[in-house]
Amino acid sequence: MTTNVLSIPYSDDLLLSMKKSPEEFEAEARLLLAVKLYEMGRITTGLAAQLAGISRTAFIMELGRFGLSPMGQSPDELAEDFANA
Repeated sequence: MTTNVLSIPYSDDLLLSMKKSPEEFEAEARLLLAVKLYEMGRITTGLAAQLAGISRTAFIMELGRFGLSPMGQSPDELAEDFANA
């Protein structure tokens, strides 16, 4: 497997304003990119988890934080389906 590197310049001011260490910020940026690509239907949960550097299970759990479902339906749509079942 080939590993490519993406470099995004950011200032220390950004880290200070977010109250994050460089490692925390970079982990959050990877997660946000993975979530957005998943939301757009561009990658699977497995690939998104790899991009975020976490397990697939952890990524699926993180989706709830962003109001997304790993099943391609919103939580409201799932609740409606269950109510109609």
